[in-house]
Amino acid sequence: MKRLTAITALCTLFTSAFVAGKGTPGAAGCPDSLRSVWLYTEGIKQNAILRDTARARKLFAEAIRSDSSFAPAYYAMAANGMYSSPDEAVELARSAYRLDTANKWYHQFYGQALIYADRYDEALKVYRRLQIENPKDPDNYRILAALYEQTKSPVQAIITLDSAELRFGRIPLLGEMKRRLLLATGQVGRAIEEARREVEAAPYEARLHAVLATLYGADRKDSLARAEFDEALRIDSTNVETLMMLADFHAERQDYGALLAVTRRIFLSDKVPLETKIRRFEQFTADTRFYREYYFQLNDLATTLAIRYPDDPGVTELYASHLIASGELEQALALYKLRLADRPPAEKFFRTVIDIESYLQRPDSVDKYVHAALALFPDRVDFHMSKGHVMSYSKQYDKALDAYRESLDYAATDSLRSVIWGMIGDTWHQKGIEGREDWDERMDLGIAEPDAAFRKYMKQCYKAYDRSLRYDPDNTMALNNYAYFLSIEGRDLERALSMASRVTALEDDNPTYLDTYAWVLYKLGRTDEAKKILQRAVVLDGQRSPALLAHYGDILYALGERFMAEIYWRQALEKGYSAELIEPRMQQAANPEPEAKKR
Repeated sequence: MKRLTAITALCTLFTSAFVAGKGTPGAAGCPDSLRSVWLYTEGIKQNAILRDTARARKLFAEAIRSDSSFAPAYYAMAANGMYSSPDEAVELARSAYRLDTANKWYHQFYGQALIYADRYDEALKVYRRLQIENPKDPDNYRILAALYEQTKSPVQAIITLDSAELRFGRIPLLGEMKRRLLLATGQVGRAIEEARREVEAAPYEARLHAVLATLYGADRKDSLARAEFDEALRIDSTNVETLMMLADFHAERQDYGALLAVTRRIFLSDKVPLETKIRRFEQFTADTRFYREYYFQLNDLATTLAIRYPDDPGVTELYASHLIASGELEQALALYKLRLADRPPAEKFFRTVIDIESYLQRPDSVDKYVHAALALFPDRVDFHMSKGHVMSYSKQYDKALDAYRESLDYAATDSLRSVIWGMIGDTWHQKGIEGREDWDERMDLGIAEPDAAFRKYMKQCYKAYDRSLRYDPDNTMALNNYAYFLSIEGRDLERALSMASRVTALEDDNPTYLDTYAWVLYKLGRTDEAKKILQRAVVLDGQRSPALLAHYGDILYALGERFMAEIYWRQALEKGYSAELIEPRMQQAANPEPEAKKR
């Protein structure tokens, strides 16, 4: 092995004495025998002191070109990550080792590089040699056992760990590894014996009792497992590792009441990261049935977190979501409103408050919080859109249109612009039917005729939809509404059919979109096709929508199925469909013409 310290010092003296020549500064002054050493030393300085890895790599590479047998340069390039791929690191590490086989650092790093490159079979050979050459290093046994496990030789891994135990005595990390391998190979009894000996050697270590308890549990000796868990908690009732193992024990046995009781103790521990606690709670509440059955214990967990972490935004979200799931929407809203005073302010809390107030149909309150949000986040497009929603809901359509147009200035993508133009089209339609209850259905049934004002607003509506579809031809909401409104007016039906069929090609399980497609087919006289599609829509909808039921009744009646048509009309009436619109249908069915007329 080369004595680098002395050579490096000598090279440093030469560096100060010689004048820099052409090429690498300072290198020209070194004798040829020391040139590689100088370049290597300069590379170390560039990497370790100046943090210039690119320059260091060039210097190391030049050192190798100057002396291809200079092992330290190969090692430095590999050890400091100055390579383009794991395989290149392997080649550099192999070169360093082969040039200086007596250097244990080079040998170990060669093995590590092979592991990093996922070349486990080759790494296994290296660590076998390392174990023989350096049998006093327990880490070689650990890595060798891990490689045996990785290469599907768990028995050989156990033999290796047995050898380590004979040489070094019990090492906790190796003992844990050995127990896991024994379990993996079905040697539960032996794993228990190993753990029992460790407990006897250190009877006051809570973790060892918990490990033994877990192994008893794996062997289905639950009474012994519980006794060991009790002993572990008697020694240290706050030991997080023990509590985690006990929680897993109860989870495997689906003893959820006991699991939640242990989880509460975990939640009370400051040693467990908050992120872990939140993740556990979310796992528990992902199942609605589980939430309902263990509500009181889950409520206790949520309350525990809320009390212990009152200022954490994640806990606020968790507790508020729990309140909403519990039906306490107003309490959740009050909690979210408390967070609106946070500095810096959090957009998500404003969004949530606005969404809840909108759901509660309180436009004045929504307007208040939308303006507050816009004052803090004037460039956020969603708050401008929320302003438009508020104005539209309160039937201030001109102000809604202004708000939506203003939001276009902040829309960053074509898809979002398409959505906004779709909302503008919807608003023009709402303006057209303002004050006219069930106007769309009335026109569709021929009870009402579109007047000049309505046609004027619908012209603006269609212009907005056209702009929406220029930005995104697959905007399903704009396509669906456009097609449906055209069908109501009974014009451009082929174009309406093209748009409706495109929507169902994009989303074929949406009852509303299927209803539109069927209704356009019905208007085109393709009633048999319309029946099949609308029948599927009614099934997917679960017979909840009164409009779908009424439309299906209309199609059945047009096909001469008067009895079934009346059944669906009555169902629509029971679901809240306008009696004023159903009665003419029922009267027509009661006094049919000689042949049912198709519209």
